Amino acid sequence: MIMKYETVIGLEVHVELATSSKIFCSCSAHSYGAEPNSHVCPACCGMPGMLPVVNKRVVDFGMKAGMMLGCHINRTTTFDKKSYYYPDLPGAYQTTQWFAPVAVNGLVEIETSKGKKNIRIKQIHMEEDAGKLVHDIREDTTHVDFNRTSVPLIEIVSQPDLSSAEEVEAYLERLKTLLRYAKVAECEMAHGTMRCDVNLSVRPEGSDKLGVRAEMKNMNSIEAIKRAIEYETARHIDAIENGTEVLRQETRRWDDIKGKSYAMRTKETAGDYRYFPDPNVMPVVIDDRWFDSVKSSLPEFPEVKRERYINEYGLGEYDAEQISRSIALCECFEQAYEICKNAKDAANWMISDVMGLLNAKKMTYDMLTLDGKALGSLILLVTGGKVGRANAKKILAKMFDDPTLDPEKYANENGFVISGDTGKIEEVVKAVIASDPDSVAAYKGGKEKVLMALFGKCMKELKGNCDPQTLRTVLIDEIAKS
Repeated sequence: MIMKYETVIGLEVHVELATSSKIFCSCSAHSYGAEPNSHVCPACCGMPGMLPVVNKRVVDFGMKAGMMLGCHINRTTTFDKKSYYYPDLPGAYQTTQWFAPVAVNGLVEIETSKGKKNIRIKQIHMEEDAGKLVHDIREDTTHVDFNRTSVPLIEIVSQPDLSSAEEVEAYLERLKTLLRYAKVAECEMAHGTMRCDVNLSVRPEGSDKLGVRAEMKNMNSIEAIKRAIEYETARHIDAIENGTEVLRQETRRWDDIKGKSYAMRTKETAGDYRYFPDPNVMPVVIDDRWFDSVKSSLPEFPEVKRERYINEYGLGEYDAEQISRSIALCECFEQAYEICKNAKDAANWMISDVMGLLNAKKMTYDMLTLDGKALGSLILLVTGGKVGRANAKKILAKMFDDPTLDPEKYANENGFVISGDTGKIEEVVKAVIASDPDSVAAYKGGKEKVLMALFGKCMKELKGNCDPQTLRTVLIDEIAKS
C-alpha cells in the first residue's frame, strides 16, 4: 500500500507599515535609495540612555490590520524585548510583542481550485525592523546601514492550516488585498515591504500529529515560496520513506537560483530569545473612543464593493471584479462616476485605458494617483461630443504625468476640441477623395470596407477634432457627387 502524505504549513508574514516615521522615534521610515545611515538618530541606533516613544500611527495601523483580518483587539497591548545578537541589531535585542500582542485569534477566508477554506490567525504583533548588512566583496568587509532600523512592522502569524502552495498563494494575495484596502501597508514583495517565513512539515494523510518542522526565512516572492514548498515537501517525504537524511527542526535558506534549500541553524525556541517586558516602553491602553475611531475608518471589503457595483451601479460581474481588485481603482472609479453619472462608461475607461496605462508603465494598481473627478470630466467631454475618443486617450496619458491637469482646459489649449465647422470638414474630405480615386472607385463598385480607410484618412487630417457621424455623412455625400 502506497503511503499518502499531507503538507502542513504555517506562515509568519512580516509587513512594513506605511507610516511616515519609525516606530519609536521621529526619523523617516522611508529610506529606499538614501545614503547609508542618513535616516538615523541616537534612539534608533540604540545609543545608551535614549528612550523610545511609541508612534501612535503604528498602533492605529496594527489595530486596523487586526480588524481587517477578523482578530480580537487587545485593549492593553505591551512591548517586549527579544534578545539575540546580530550586527544589524544595535541594542542586541529587538523590541517586539510577545505577552500581549495588539491582535489575536483572527480568521481569513481564501478560495482555491478546491473551494473555500478558513485560515486561522494566531496573532498580529507590532515590532521594529533591524538594519541591513552590506557585504563588500572587494574589500572583504561588511558594512552596517541602520536606515531601516526601527522601521515599523507587523508580523501576522497563522496557525498551521495551509496545506499546499496554491493555498499559500491565495492566502498571501488575500492579505495583500485586505491590508492595501485598509491603506496600512504597500505589501509589495519586490520592494521588500512584505516578507514571509514558511514553516513546513509533512505527515501521513489523516494523522493529527505534526511532523518535524523546517522554517525557510525571509522569502520575498510568491513564485519562490511556491517552489520552496514543493522542494521541501519532496525532501521531507524522501527522508521519511527512504531514510535519505534525518529530519531536524531547523531554519533553512532557500536558494532560488539552484532551486534548493540549505540548513542554516537549529530552530530556536521562545526560551532561546529570553522574552521579557521592555521597561522602557509603557503599556498601550486602547480606550473605547480610540477603538471606535479606528473601527469607523475601515473600508468596505472587496467582495462588498463588488456586489454593490453589480447591484447599485449595474455593472457586469467582470467589470466589478476587475475594478474591485484595488482600493485605488475603486476610489478613482467612484469619483469618476460622481461626475459623469454613467457607471458603464466609467468602468470601460478604468479597465481599457487606465489599467492599460498602469500596465504599460509597469505600475501596480495601488500606485494609481489619477484624479477620478478629472477622469469623470474627461468622460463627459467625450460623451458630450466635445473631444474625440482618440484625443481623449492622449489627454488621459498627460493626466497620468500631471494629476493636477484640467482635461477641458488642456483640450482647449491644444486644439483637441471638436469643431462644428462643416466647411473645414468638406474641404478635407474633398482633398482626400481627390488624392485617392482608386479607393473611391472601389467603394462605388461595392467594396464598402474601403469607406473606413477614407474615413481614417480624413480623421487624421482633421486630427480627430470632428464629430464622427458628421464626417461620415459628408464623406458619403461627397463621394456620391464625385
